[in-house]
Amino acid sequence: MHPNAESITRFYTAFAQLDAERMVAEYAPEVHFADPVFPDLQGDRARGMWRMLATRAKAMNPPFRVEFRDVDADATSGRAHWEAYYTFSVTGRSIHNVIDAAFRFRDGKNVDHKDTFDLWRWAGMALGAKGKLLGWAPFVQGAIRKTARKGLDEFMAQAKA
Repeated sequence: MHPNAESITRFYTAFAQLDAERMVAEYAPEVHFADPVFPDLQGDRARGMWRMLATRAKAMNPPFRVEFRDVDADATSGRAHWEAYYTFSVTGRSIHNVIDAAFRFRDGKNVDHKDTFDLWRWAGMALGAKGKLLGWAPFVQGAIRKTARKGLDEFMAQAKA
């Protein structure tokens, strides 16, 4: 297994154990993260997002679960498929999110991590009928992003306090 594939495996193994510090140890200081909810996080904000998600996931009942597979990497890039199972705390609805991840590496560290998933599908699971009917709409997706960004801002402010 290529060392960068080992890095991806360490990342998702740590995520499955909700160990955010081991996760972010795989990131370069200048890492860039993007997904449909957080389209542009740099450095500390990217690391903060994983810390927030792991912290929140520890309190979930039923427990949060991550499964990953199809890890592959070479000297500069990598990929993985992962799935998350959890309860969306705002609505109490069950989520099964299916995600494909792409990575870029430099000097053995992840410098760019992009997760791809269907935000409309996620909105349908998380928000019910409103999400199923309107989850494709820019104003609904924008509201999801705004709420998530606010949650990350609050989490990071508390972490500094």
